[in-house]
Amino acid sequence: MCENQLKTKADATAQIEVIPCKICGDKSSGIHYGVITCEGCKGFFRRSQQNNASYSCPRQRNCLIDRTNRNRCQHCRLQKCLALGMSRDAVKFGRMSKKQRDSLYAEVQKHQQRLQEQRQQQSGEAEALARVYSSSISNGLSNLNNETSGTYANGHVIDLPKSEGYYNVDSGQPSPDQSGLDMTGIKQIKQEPIYDLTSVPNLFTYSSFNNGQLAPGITMTEIDRIAQNIIKSHLETCQYTMEELHQLAWQTHTYEEIKAYQSKSREALWQQCAIQITHAIQYVVEFAKRITGFMELCQNDQILLLKSGCLEVVLVRMCRAFNPLNNTVLFEGKYGGMQMFKALGSDDLVNEAFDFAKNLCSLQLTEEEIALFSSAVLISPDRAWLIEPRKVQKLQEKIYFALQHVIQKNHLDDETLAKVTGLRNPRATLRSIC
Repeated sequence: MCENQLKTKADATAQIEVIPCKICGDKSSGIHYGVITCEGCKGFFRRSQQNNASYSCPRQRNCLIDRTNRNRCQHCRLQKCLALGMSRDAVKFGRMSKKQRDSLYAEVQKHQQRLQEQRQQQSGEAEALARVYSSSISNGLSNLNNETSGTYANGHVIDLPKSEGYYNVDSGQPSPDQSGLDMTGIKQIKQEPIYDLTSVPNLFTYSSFNNGQLAPGITMTEIDRIAQNIIKSHLETCQYTMEELHQLAWQTHTYEEIKAYQSKSREALWQQCAIQITHAIQYVVEFAKRITGFMELCQNDQILLLKSGCLEVVLVRMCRAFNPLNNTVLFEGKYGGMQMFKALGSDDLVNEAFDFAKNLCSLQLTEEEIALFSSAVLISPDRAWLIEPRKVQKLQEKIYFALQHVIQKNHLDDETLAKVTGLRNPRATLRSIC
């Protein structure tokens, strides 16, 4: 075969692979036995013909054959192969008639157009969610008169990329609990890599509090004051108490309700999730405003910490409304599983969020510990464009000392070490999801 013929065949195969496997929907690898299939279904059909296999169906001979369950029923899989035209005697691509090839190329173009439309739709959804994220912060903060590029008293000139102005954290708007917001479900977007708090001196060292030894300039009185303030702020800005969540725990969405979620358009379900994000972020903004020391940071740093950390705190708070016994989360007043979010078309993201919540729940954090961990996640000195990162770091160190102190107070020695160590993994997962 000459070089041009090889190139033509390779180009044709590459185009055909745009069409998914006709049998199971997986990524196809070309035309096999007369039908566009993946390597798995190609191999299955070949083995069935070589062995003259006779399969039986343990059910009703109407099993669904897709990528996830194609190996569960060989009988129904083979019947689908035959029904769609797979045969050892099928005509190969190179010997197809012009009419057959034209029909195939028309199908390729149709799939290429559909993929292009999906990419544009996903891009539009991402932009819409980004706008929701930014405007949600705005709802908790009011505009300042500063320009995006501002000069500060110390002479620093900053320019915030993709920032939609400055906001005054000391807003006159009502708190979420005063304005009747209903925050019952959470969804995530994407952001940046993880920070390593193990590099902070004495932080999360098991012996930090032995003999009352603390970092220079930090007293136990201050640690207790910070802990009490953050815990109180957390409890005041959570929509549900733990008792209320326990009462709701077994109120699950019915089969019909889950089907209704699954039948929604992708755009409609994203919009519902976006509403829940908006509410959740407003609670986090209010939480931040009540943390001692947060309001003492410069306005630029307050805004940056909120914009970059709000969704991470939302994800941490999600574990309060997550039931690890049946892998369900509170969404619009009832609990439901991952299948409820199928229409989003973002299975990997949903799986990561549920896995994170389950792993965090396994640590059995108290409300005190969730409060302090949330504030430490939010007040992170490694966020880009901070003007006073050292000031942010000092505040975060105090919060982590308070967290460790609470953990040591609540648990036996071996439990304390396990819990402190266990908090490293959720931290490392947060930014990969958000």
